[in-house]
Amino acid sequence: MTREPEAASQPLDTKLRRSVSGLLLFAFILGDVLGAGIYALMGVLSAEVGGMLWAPLLLALLLALLTAGSYAELVTKYPKAGGAAVFAERAFQKPVISFLVGFCMLAAGVTSAAGLSIAFAGEYLHTFVELPTTLVAILFLVVVALLNARGIRESLGANLVMTAIEVSGLVIVIVVVGLLVGNGGGDLSRVVEGPEGVGTAAAVLGGAIIAFYSFVGFETSANMIEEVRNPSRTYPRALFASLAVAGIVYVLVGLASAIALPADELAESSGPLLDVVEASGSHVPSWVFSAIALIAVANGALLTMIMTSRLAFGMAEQGLLPAQLGRVLPKRKTPWVAIMATTLVAALLTLVGDLATLAETVVLLLLFVFLSANVSVLVLRRDRVEHQHFRVWTFVPVLGIASCIMLMTQQSGTVWLFGAALVGVGVVLHLLARWNARRNASRSDETPEVKA
Repeated sequence: MTREPEAASQPLDTKLRRSVSGLLLFAFILGDVLGAGIYALMGVLSAEVGGMLWAPLLLALLLALLTAGSYAELVTKYPKAGGAAVFAERAFQKPVISFLVGFCMLAAGVTSAAGLSIAFAGEYLHTFVELPTTLVAILFLVVVALLNARGIRESLGANLVMTAIEVSGLVIVIVVVGLLVGNGGGDLSRVVEGPEGVGTAAAVLGGAIIAFYSFVGFETSANMIEEVRNPSRTYPRALFASLAVAGIVYVLVGLASAIALPADELAESSGPLLDVVEASGSHVPSWVFSAIALIAVANGALLTMIMTSRLAFGMAEQGLLPAQLGRVLPKRKTPWVAIMATTLVAALLTLVGDLATLAETVVLLLLFVFLSANVSVLVLRRDRVEHQHFRVWTFVPVLGIASCIMLMTQQSGTVWLFGAALVGVGVVLHLLARWNARRNASRSDETPEVKA
């Protein structure tokens, strides 16, 4: 994987402020990948693979790196907010495809933010105080929006702190189990014990499909590329480094979980990592993990809302969404209209309450986005640009396409139907937008000229 030696210049034209350093970008991606899901993931994975928790996590990392390679090339080649929607527009020259790719990301992002806000207002918060879930969820989104609107640097500064706290919880798990093993406790043999009655290969693949969803957060970083300093150099380094660190942490947490507790106990737990810490015999208070989980959820919501607002801004800049979403605050240089709009939609979704089926559909939509990105990088190889950019080996996006198709085949029929319904809504919205644009253009043509 190399950087294209086309020219030394870097396109810098953007209405947004380039204030994001490599460290902040690394923390942004790491914080988004190491999301709240890991705090419940071990229990779900144990039901699939027994004690071999590390295997599906490692396989999922490899699958995620395939699509990440495509993103590294596309994002540095076309450093504009909008992510996969920008790539699809250039690759396929079909506004409807670009719109649908962006629509899939918007639906996934806003729904994820709504789900995270509900999670924030739920059991973790109830450890400290009992408050109405819906009210807290909406107020939480408002606070996230205000921080988002204040500025990308301020938002990512908060993310840097929250990511450190979030990672510290996982480090605690690794350390206390390490001490347990050092004192002769735990059971190392469990890390190679597969589930009963299922082949190891099939079990690891099934687990990898679940674990893959813990690595997809890197897509959000594509939508803030206009605010990154020297993106061609900074983005690939931050992307691959953050995924590597996340993968190492996940594998170590998987090993620690299997060593500390039998697979059946992990599978039955709703707070597996808390049970792991307690099983280690350490004196870490239970409320500490509730606090860390709240911070992890808050961090995930902040990063997701940054992504959705920048995506809406980028699509507005392309003319795929109303131009009003491209307005920015004069001094802060943040897309305030896009922030308000995405926050409002997320707040409305919190009123639905049950987002289980919708959350599963979001995963399917993200796979379509990744499939589009992997195809786009191959199609756009013939398009040359005048600045240096990262170039991935050709076999990487090819394997990325295969991995997306493989994961899609594992989705249930219900999820496919629900996803088709959402895509249908997107098609209708796009057709209405085009019809309105034609009508406005027709009215302009029919307006008689005023002669002096």
